[in-house]
Amino acid sequence: MTIFFITFVIFLLIGIPISISIGASAVIGCLSLGYPLLVIGQKMVFGIDSFLLIAIPLFILAGNLMNAGKITERIFNFANALVGWIPGGLGHANIVASLIFAGMSGSAAADAGGLGTIEMEAMTSKGYDKDFAGAVTAASSVVGPIFPPSIPLIIYGSIASVSVSKLFVGGVVPAVLMVLTMMALTYVIALKRKYPREKFSLKKLLHEGIHSILSIITPLIILSGFTAGWFTPTEASCVAVVYALVIAALVYHTLDWKSFVKCVLDSAVTSANTLFIIGTSTLFTYVMVKEGISTSIADFILNISSNPGIVIFTINIILLVLGMFMEPGAILTLMLPVLLPIAQRLQLDLVYFGVMMVLNLMIGQVTPPFGVCLFIVSDVSKLKLGQLYRAILPFLIPLILVLFLCAYCPPVITWLPNMLLGQ
Repeated sequence: MTIFFITFVIFLLIGIPISISIGASAVIGCLSLGYPLLVIGQKMVFGIDSFLLIAIPLFILAGNLMNAGKITERIFNFANALVGWIPGGLGHANIVASLIFAGMSGSAAADAGGLGTIEMEAMTSKGYDKDFAGAVTAASSVVGPIFPPSIPLIIYGSIASVSVSKLFVGGVVPAVLMVLTMMALTYVIALKRKYPREKFSLKKLLHEGIHSILSIITPLIILSGFTAGWFTPTEASCVAVVYALVIAALVYHTLDWKSFVKCVLDSAVTSANTLFIIGTSTLFTYVMVKEGISTSIADFILNISSNPGIVIFTINIILLVLGMFMEPGAILTLMLPVLLPIAQRLQLDLVYFGVMMVLNLMIGQVTPPFGVCLFIVSDVSKLKLGQLYRAILPFLIPLILVLFLCAYCPPVITWLPNMLLGQ
């Protein structure tokens, strides 16, 4: 087992992609422990052999279609008309637009890479500091995987055998709290730096609302479908793709054949990477469970304290640290065999536990030094990472506050799914 972990750490340190690092170290571990070669292929395929996981490539495709079809521009224009009159208006529009777009893609990367470009260009052209625009864009993008739909919650639900519909609905209140707290911080910074705001216009709000109504109602269609039992999460992903395709190509006429093909190819590459991480992580966790490592780690965490609050605090610290260096999908697949027994022993609600975990890992996406969304925003804005690292730090405060509110007040997460979907 020493070879198993040393190989994994070395691969990460020399910069090998996480999916290859996990897979290669797991294969080396299997060979060194004398496992049959057949096990390697079986476990990797078993990890992604799930009807539920079909939703991942489809939600990714839906987000890409929204970006390519310029639907995101309509969303941002509506958000600006709605909240642009508040001091720091475009910053607030950035955050609100991310919440709306979150209801279509379920991906922080899709938000930061697609909608983020429009948002940052609009902000810098109006006199906002480039680093502030980048920080708001990166921070608001993490709302995507919390507000339904959510790719990480699909992965969690698949592994933990928890209702994904309940997980999706459970993310609504935390996502709204994230938006409100980030808007409060933006308001304070805007007053200090004297950022501009627009004059409120009911006429403009109605105009932008009418022009973007088909885009805005997408999250409502998906969310109401879950709560009414019209479709499953996988079926919802199909609905999202068809809906995005219809309004982009047939209603708005902003999506041509060339753009559609590019969307499909880009979505295939992104989906393949995500699913490959899940497959290799499944093999990795198989070795951990087989050798009793998962149980040992779980016992170690539980032995730290008999107080559930301290155990939850410890879990959150571990996840925050891991989230700075690794992909959320990989962490979920690797850590759930360790953490689920702890949650069950403490009699924690698994919907609460799942949303809390994903919220934690999403903060890691914008935490220096290796937050994925920081690299994306830096690339699309041509902003130096050092500047972005400094600018993002204040936004980590409201995100972490919401995390600990959710961690120590479970009804924040469980109230809405229990009310709409039952206990």
